[in-house]
Amino acid sequence: MEFFRIQRDIPFMRHALVFNVISAITFVLAVIFLATRGLNLGVDFRGGTLIEVAYDKAVDFNQVRAAIDKLNLGEYAAQSFGTSNTALIRLPLKEGLSSAQLSEQVMKVLRDADPSARQQRVEFVGPQVGKELFENGALALLLVSLGIVGYLAMRFEWRFAVAAIIANLHDVVIILGFFAFFQWEFSLPVLAAVLAVLGYSVNESVVIADRIRENFRKMRKATVTHVIDNAITSTISRTIITHGMTLMMVLSILFFGGETLHYFALALTIGICFGIYSSVLVMAPLVMWLGVSREDLVKPERRGEGGAEKILP
Repeated sequence: MEFFRIQRDIPFMRHALVFNVISAITFVLAVIFLATRGLNLGVDFRGGTLIEVAYDKAVDFNQVRAAIDKLNLGEYAAQSFGTSNTALIRLPLKEGLSSAQLSEQVMKVLRDADPSARQQRVEFVGPQVGKELFENGALALLLVSLGIVGYLAMRFEWRFAVAAIIANLHDVVIILGFFAFFQWEFSLPVLAAVLAVLGYSVNESVVIADRIRENFRKMRKATVTHVIDNAITSTISRTIITHGMTLMMVLSILFFGGETLHYFALALTIGICFGIYSSVLVMAPLVMWLGVSREDLVKPERRGEGGAEKILP
């Protein structure tokens, strides 16, 4: 399916150096922000107290947050859990207060605001558990990256594997850089969004890589630059349809999904935008600069019956 078809190839590779310099600067800035400001880790990673509260009616989260704000507990999270009548509250560690004391204070202000508030459960997440979650998340990111490299190396060629993983990790680091610079809360849902972006970005890289390989078979006398420009140009309509529809869905979550899903959707939005950019303007030029050629992707010709040339698939 295509909305339109561009008849003349757009010379993306002519401006590849400019685009990659911009990417390099953005990447370096993201690394600097991560090193100097760090991530604002949520309760999931830092540890804290989790309280489940039930009400007789739908939870008024404005009322809940107004009540908890009176205690000056710092950053916390309050979200719907299971049904609209249940709230899940994540509180940070508070020096000098045990989990039981903290939950008592919170329940007192919540009952003052709404007498129907009932405590369902209280759980304490220690700093060690939060540290393990963070380490396991980093391990998951590493394993996903290695899996992507292995898949692309087997499916295409090692140059595509190297270029794709650099481009995709470029997206991940930039997302983390945004969260470090603006000090947005980095929680488990945001980590899930980062992993989703890594998989989403590689999909676009695979589409372009597949078209490049196909072009090497069809455009036998074309230069590498022409082959790559044609591959990108011919997939533009597909890119607009796919990423446009995905972005519409994610933006609806961002604007209408509430506070619970806000940073999750924000990470996905940043990732989708940079994922398109990196697959087209980072991955493809890197493949070209690494010296990909027709011989790397198409098996050598052999003589068929009657001496006719034949290209192996």
